[in-house]
Amino acid sequence: MSTEAPSAGPGPAATDLFTGPGIAWQGIDRRWRTLSWLVSGLVAVIVAVPVAVVLQLVVGRWPVTAIPLVVAGLLWLWNAILIRGRWPRWGYAETADELWVRHGVMFRALTVVPYGRLQVIDVNAGPLERAFGLATVTLVTASAETDARIPGLPAAEAARLRDELTSHSDPRRSGL
Repeated sequence: MSTEAPSAGPGPAATDLFTGPGIAWQGIDRRWRTLSWLVSGLVAVIVAVPVAVVLQLVVGRWPVTAIPLVVAGLLWLWNAILIRGRWPRWGYAETADELWVRHGVMFRALTVVPYGRLQVIDVNAGPLERAFGLATVTLVTASAETDARIPGLPAAEAARLRDELTSHSDPRRSGL
């Protein structure tokens, strides 16, 4: 299964700002998209069902009770469309001296983290992520602006990336 994400966007101006010269980008796993849809659906149900039950007890009419369910369904659908757009925009690239992380659709971001500035490399996987075989790698530096997060990595890739970044960052630490 390929984790390579599709192109980052239209036109040379969009790709030049968020793509380094000669950088081989890796995308996140497709299972992240499915997991995000599932989590947003669960949140919609957890919020909408109690509201619908309370409305049924207070008002006692099903057309009124259906309103939160319809709203939750529409919000889930909108979120599903957003997730579909966000998934291909997540990417990371390892260079000789830095890790590049990009994401975003409307508000795009590119974070370049020098290996020598890494202080913490954190790998997390909640119960649903573990069920999907995914993990999130979080990078912490001395500056909050250069912290980065890569969700939706296969667990083996997250472990490989953690080990690779750790091996790169230790010899480059200077005066921290």
